[in-house]
Amino acid sequence: MDLKKILNKLDVNADWVGLREYKENTTYHAIRDRKPLANETEIDHGIMVEVLKNGQFGYCGTSDLSIDGIKRAASNALKSAVKASKHSVFSFSSDVRPGSKGEYKTPLDLPFDSLSAGEINDILMKANDWLLVDDRIISVSAMAMLVETTINYVCSNGSDIHQKINIVGSDYSATAKNGDVIQTRTDGRSGNQMGLERFNKDLVREKCNKVSSQVIELIEADECPTGTMSLVLAPDQMMLQIHESIGHPLEIDRILGDERNYAGWSFVELKDFGNLKYGSDIMNITFDPTVTNEMASYGFDDGGFKASKEHIIKDGILLRGLGALESQARSDVPAVANFRSCSWNRAPIDRMANLNLEPGDSSFDDIISSVEYGVYMETNRSWSIDDYRNKFQFGSEYAKLIENGKITKTLRDPNYRAITVPFWNSLAKVGDQSTFEVHGTPNCGKGEPNQVIRVGHASPVCLFNDIQVFGGA
Repeated sequence: MDLKKILNKLDVNADWVGLREYKENTTYHAIRDRKPLANETEIDHGIMVEVLKNGQFGYCGTSDLSIDGIKRAASNALKSAVKASKHSVFSFSSDVRPGSKGEYKTPLDLPFDSLSAGEINDILMKANDWLLVDDRIISVSAMAMLVETTINYVCSNGSDIHQKINIVGSDYSATAKNGDVIQTRTDGRSGNQMGLERFNKDLVREKCNKVSSQVIELIEADECPTGTMSLVLAPDQMMLQIHESIGHPLEIDRILGDERNYAGWSFVELKDFGNLKYGSDIMNITFDPTVTNEMASYGFDDGGFKASKEHIIKDGILLRGLGALESQARSDVPAVANFRSCSWNRAPIDRMANLNLEPGDSSFDDIISSVEYGVYMETNRSWSIDDYRNKFQFGSEYAKLIENGKITKTLRDPNYRAITVPFWNSLAKVGDQSTFEVHGTPNCGKGEPNQVIRVGHASPVCLFNDIQVFGGA
């Protein structure tokens, strides 16, 4: 579609007009216990028309891609803006929609057409076989998700942006039973921007071997001990930790109260920016959609704001939040390019993208050898956090006991609880680049109507002191 031509044909009495075309192809394959579970493709395609009138934005999405359909959407968007202007609490200008131009494409080693659907299913079937290595394993599964997203954006003040994003997700899971003990181990249910190199057979087999061997460890393991002790978190557990106790509480629209009826509020206040000691001196959090292969990488947000790496927390001090240009105008907190929507039928809101903990200078061996008594945990299993994103309790799939600076035995059903700011101030060691991993999740929910969006989190291994650890499912 030529959005520029369509934009020029719209005769709408607005101060500003934007068109965002969103097309997404999602393919999902799944095999459970050597039987096909899913093999399906979904196509979603439409346009969001945005207008600014009397200081207010109006939105209307349409899957009718004819010029008449788009004109009707523009008319409805204008009506919404006019109606909103009668109840205005803040007046915007077109400055919050910069006139950016550019492109972004996910770098691919192997394009999506390098493997057929049948070849992917064959790999997943082999994965089931590689997982079924012990009679005590009672169920296995393997899945693949391929997502191709094209976003084109133009507006009346000059924006012309084209982005092509490819995401690959996979997971390999095994459940085992030993008497009354039942345990499940997964590969983390993660995803990245990349090509089908993710389904290299040797790599898949390596992942499956790890999952199957560790689930057997778990059904033979002692339960995680209870007490206050050192806690070492792997990058795939840090993903959840960053997401829940940093990402969500720092969303500016949440701090301003926009989310309180649905997803909660935040313990953070506007006065905290530039002042709050969020964590220890070695805590450095960046917002960075420019990272190669991370799940939420892009060149521009859905308002046309060019993406760049920004420190959110530096040396433990809270510097800026996760608010785009609209939220900056409302709060005076410096903006980041995080104005994002999940599809053509949703208006953009403040969302996480790639939110990362920067590497430190400790090797994995350095971290473990410094622990007299503690637990090392991998892979999120469960989570609970209050509406203010303050008090939390998280469970992991897999753990190891650390005694006198050495990893000794496997533990099952590990959990930990804490309060956000004291927890991050207990951060004692941050792993170096050799411990750094990139992860992501496809299903972060927020907004009314609900929006499920993809986010990325990267982190090294981290050590926290004096944390409440406990066992139990």
